Amino acid sequence: MRKQDLPYYFLVIVLFLVDQLTKFWIQQKIPLYGHLEVIPGFFNLTHIHNRGAIFGFFAHTSNPVVQIGLAVASFLALGFVIFYFIRTPASERILRISLSLILAGALGNLTDRLLRGYVVDFLDFYVGRWHWPNFNLADSCITVGAIILIFTFFISEKEPA
Repeated sequence: MRKQDLPYYFLVIVLFLVDQLTKFWIQQKIPLYGHLEVIPGFFNLTHIHNRGAIFGFFAHTSNPVVQIGLAVASFLALGFVIFYFIRTPASERILRISLSLILAGALGNLTDRLLRGYVVDFLDFYVGRWHWPNFNLADSCITVGAIILIFTFFISEKEPA
Protein backbone atom coordinates (compact mmCIF):
# COMPACT_ATOMS: atom_id res chain seq x y z
CA MET A 1 0.00 0.00 0.00
CA ARG A 2 1.35 3.37 -1.01
CA LYS A 3 1.15 6.27 1.43
CA GLN A 4 -0.34 8.59 -1.20
CA ASP A 5 -3.29 6.18 -1.54
CA LEU A 6 -4.41 6.53 2.10
CA PRO A 7 -6.76 9.51 1.57
CA TYR A 8 -8.57 7.60 -1.18
CA TYR A 9 -8.91 4.48 0.99
CA PHE A 10 -10.21 6.68 3.80
CA LEU A 11 -12.78 8.21 1.43
CA VAL A 12 -13.93 4.76 0.30
CA ILE A 13 -14.24 3.50 3.88
CA VAL A 14 -16.12 6.58 5.13
CA LEU A 15 -18.58 6.56 2.21
CA PHE A 16 -19.10 2.80 2.54
CA LEU A 17 -19.81 3.11 6.27
CA VAL A 18 -22.19 6.07 5.83
CA ASP A 19 -24.01 4.11 3.11
CA GLN A 20 -24.39 1.05 5.33
CA LEU A 21 -25.41 3.12 8.37
CA THR A 22 -28.10 5.00 6.42
CA LYS A 23 -29.49 1.73 5.09
CA PHE A 24 -29.49 0.24 8.60
CA TRP A 25 -31.25 3.34 9.97
CA ILE A 26 -33.91 3.20 7.26
CA GLN A 27 -34.56 -0.47 7.97
CA GLN A 28 -34.92 0.26 11.68
CA LYS A 29 -37.08 3.38 11.44
CA ILE A 30 -39.27 3.01 8.34
CA PRO A 31 -41.23 -0.17 7.58
CA LEU A 32 -40.85 -1.76 4.17
CA TYR A 33 -42.78 0.38 1.61
CA GLY A 34 -43.36 2.99 4.31
CA HIS A 35 -42.23 6.56 3.83
CA LEU A 36 -41.28 9.67 5.75
CA GLU A 37 -42.13 12.94 4.06
CA VAL A 38 -39.11 15.28 4.12
CA ILE A 39 -39.98 17.99 1.58
CA PRO A 40 -43.69 17.84 0.71
CA GLY A 41 -44.29 17.37 -3.00
CA PHE A 42 -40.62 16.72 -3.74
CA PHE A 43 -38.69 14.32 -1.44
CA ASN A 44 -39.48 11.35 0.81
CA LEU A 45 -37.49 8.69 2.55
CA THR A 46 -39.19 5.54 1.24
CA HIS A 47 -37.95 2.10 2.31
CA ILE A 48 -37.84 -0.39 -0.56
CA HIS A 49 -35.85 -3.51 -1.39
CA ASN A 50 -34.35 -3.55 -4.87
CA ARG A 51 -33.49 -7.07 -6.02
CA GLY A 52 -32.54 -5.74 -9.44
CA ALA A 53 -29.97 -3.39 -10.86
CA ILE A 54 -29.76 0.37 -11.05
CA PHE A 55 -33.09 2.15 -11.57
CA GLY A 56 -34.89 -1.09 -10.71
CA PHE A 57 -33.99 -3.03 -13.85
CA PHE A 58 -34.79 -6.72 -13.15
CA ALA A 59 -36.27 -5.69 -9.77
CA HIS A 60 -39.40 -7.80 -10.14
CA THR A 61 -37.74 -11.08 -10.92
CA SER A 62 -37.14 -13.83 -8.42
CA ASN A 63 -35.03 -15.80 -10.87
CA PRO A 64 -31.85 -16.88 -9.03
CA VAL A 65 -29.88 -16.75 -12.30
CA VAL A 66 -30.56 -13.00 -12.51
CA GLN A 67 -29.49 -12.55 -8.87
CA ILE A 68 -26.27 -14.51 -9.44
CA GLY A 69 -25.65 -12.61 -12.67
CA LEU A 70 -26.00 -9.26 -10.89
CA ALA A 71 -23.60 -10.37 -8.15
CA VAL A 72 -21.06 -11.61 -10.72
CA ALA A 73 -21.40 -8.38 -12.70
CA SER A 74 -20.84 -6.41 -9.48
CA PHE A 75 -17.69 -8.40 -8.70
CA LEU A 76 -16.36 -7.89 -12.22
CA ALA A 77 -17.06 -4.16 -12.12
CA LEU A 78 -15.43 -3.93 -8.70
CA GLY A 79 -12.36 -5.76 -9.98
CA PHE A 80 -12.14 -3.47 -12.99
CA VAL A 81 -12.35 -0.33 -10.82
CA ILE A 82 -9.71 -1.63 -8.41
CA PHE A 83 -7.40 -2.58 -11.29
CA TYR A 84 -7.87 0.81 -12.95
CA PHE A 85 -7.35 2.64 -9.63
CA ILE A 86 -4.06 0.81 -9.02
CA ARG A 87 -2.83 1.63 -12.53
CA THR A 88 -3.82 5.32 -12.31
CA PRO A 89 -0.83 7.57 -11.54
CA ALA A 90 -0.89 9.41 -8.21
CA SER A 91 -0.80 12.71 -10.11
CA GLU A 92 -4.31 12.00 -11.51
CA ARG A 93 -6.14 13.10 -8.35
CA ILE A 94 -9.54 13.81 -9.88
CA LEU A 95 -9.53 10.48 -11.68
CA ARG A 96 -8.61 8.69 -8.45
CA ILE A 97 -11.38 10.49 -6.56
CA SER A 98 -13.92 9.43 -9.19
CA LEU A 99 -12.73 5.83 -8.98
CA SER A 100 -12.88 5.99 -5.17
CA LEU A 101 -16.50 7.13 -5.34
CA ILE A 102 -17.38 4.32 -7.74
CA LEU A 103 -15.54 1.82 -5.56
CA ALA A 104 -17.36 2.94 -2.38
CA GLY A 105 -20.73 2.70 -4.09
CA ALA A 106 -20.02 -0.66 -5.66
CA LEU A 107 -18.87 -2.05 -2.31
CA GLY A 108 -21.97 -0.70 -0.57
CA ASN A 109 -24.44 -2.24 -2.99
CA LEU A 110 -22.49 -5.48 -3.34
CA THR A 111 -22.46 -5.86 0.44
CA ASP A 112 -26.26 -5.48 0.47
CA ARG A 113 -26.68 -7.96 -2.34
CA LEU A 114 -24.47 -10.57 -0.66
CA LEU A 115 -25.76 -10.15 2.92
CA ARG A 116 -29.43 -9.44 2.26
CA GLY A 117 -30.15 -10.64 -1.27
CA TYR A 118 -31.35 -7.14 -2.18
CA VAL A 119 -30.22 -3.53 -2.04
CA VAL A 120 -31.92 -1.11 0.36
CA ASP A 121 -33.07 2.00 -1.52
CA PHE A 122 -34.72 4.94 0.20
CA LEU A 123 -34.11 8.29 -1.51
CA ASP A 124 -37.37 9.13 -3.29
CA PHE A 125 -37.50 12.33 -5.35
CA TYR A 126 -40.74 13.20 -7.10
CA VAL A 127 -42.91 15.91 -8.60
CA GLY A 128 -46.63 15.21 -8.52
CA ARG A 129 -47.10 11.58 -9.50
CA TRP A 130 -43.77 11.38 -11.34
CA HIS A 131 -41.13 9.62 -9.20
CA TRP A 132 -37.46 9.23 -10.00
CA PRO A 133 -36.49 5.60 -9.25
CA ASN A 134 -35.56 5.19 -5.59
CA PHE A 135 -31.85 5.05 -4.87
CA ASN A 136 -29.33 5.22 -2.03
CA LEU A 137 -25.99 6.79 -1.14
CA ALA A 138 -24.05 4.02 -2.91
CA ASP A 139 -25.94 4.71 -6.14
CA SER A 140 -25.16 8.42 -5.71
CA CYS A 141 -21.45 7.68 -5.27
CA ILE A 142 -21.40 5.53 -8.41
CA THR A 143 -23.28 8.16 -10.43
CA VAL A 144 -21.19 11.13 -9.29
CA GLY A 145 -17.98 9.12 -9.76
CA ALA A 146 -19.02 8.09 -13.27
CA ILE A 147 -19.92 11.67 -14.22
CA ILE A 148 -16.55 12.93 -12.96
CA LEU A 149 -14.84 10.08 -14.83
CA ILE A 150 -16.58 10.95 -18.09
CA PHE A 151 -15.76 14.66 -17.76
CA THR A 152 -12.15 13.78 -16.92
CA PHE A 153 -11.85 11.77 -20.13
CA PHE A 154 -13.43 14.54 -22.23
CA ILE A 155 -11.16 17.19 -20.72
CA SER A 156 -8.02 15.09 -21.18
CA GLU A 157 -8.98 14.44 -24.81
CA LYS A 158 -9.19 18.18 -25.55
CA GLU A 159 -5.89 19.12 -23.91
CA PRO A 160 -2.98 19.50 -26.35
CA ALA A 161 -0.32 16.80 -26.08
